[in-house]
Amino acid sequence: MKVLISADMEGVTGVTFPDDCEPGHARWEYNRRFLTADVNAAIAGFAAAGATEILVNEAHADQRNLLLDRLDTRATLLIGTHKPLGMMEGIDRSPDAVAFVGYHTGAGQPGVLAHTYLPNTITAVRINGEPASEGRMNALLADEYGVPVVLVTGDDLCCEDARDWAPHAAHAVVKTCVDRYSAICLPPEVSAARITEAAREGLAALPASGGPTAPPAEGYTYEVSFDAAHLAPAASYIPGVVQTDPLTVRFTLPTMYEAIRCFRALTRVVTSAVENCYG
Repeated sequence: MKVLISADMEGVTGVTFPDDCEPGHARWEYNRRFLTADVNAAIAGFAAAGATEILVNEAHADQRNLLLDRLDTRATLLIGTHKPLGMMEGIDRSPDAVAFVGYHTGAGQPGVLAHTYLPNTITAVRINGEPASEGRMNALLADEYGVPVVLVTGDDLCCEDARDWAPHAAHAVVKTCVDRYSAICLPPEVSAARITEAAREGLAALPASGGPTAPPAEGYTYEVSFDAAHLAPAASYIPGVVQTDPLTVRFTLPTMYEAIRCFRALTRVVTSAVENCYG
């Protein structure tokens, strides 16, 4: 039984403010322990449910945040930047299940540190008309590989959002959103117990694999909106990305594999056009 854990940081225990998860800040250094603890709690639950191989894909920012010397020895760690599939690197290694630990809601949605890939800049992402967090797009990619999502951890609004795109997964709420930069947080020992139990339950209830899911006949249409009018023209430098209004672009690709890679390229291009003061 092989499990892939995609580990983000904004949704882990105690993290509520940008400095808490921004590499280089003292608060980030402090909260790396909680990121590692939440991941370890998930590993413990999966191991209890019979997982024999657990791969953790570090998925936050430069993807070098987890503390390897504190990682549960029943897992291995895929760490480092510039991975071809980013947050979902490892989904092509035939896991039986995937878990999203430390996730959050998407750009323009309520939730602690809500965003989609970029901290601000992107104000909304829709896939085939549905609001899309990182969780939704990653779940669609997992579905294309035939891998079910069995666990989602994060704040209460992230787990509520996940009931739509991962309805059969177990959910572990580690904090309750007050606003984008504050939350009512559980002590680490309490959230760890919740995560371990949810991981155990989620893997124990693993549905029989129906194999990869075929993409919809119309493919996947992304609509991405920005907070400044110079960004949509910059995004349209990518072939197939079309500006539809001053703040929005659209593109359609036949598979989620292609669509998510195009979206990641779009974020890189747009980032290059963002200035420090006016964005």
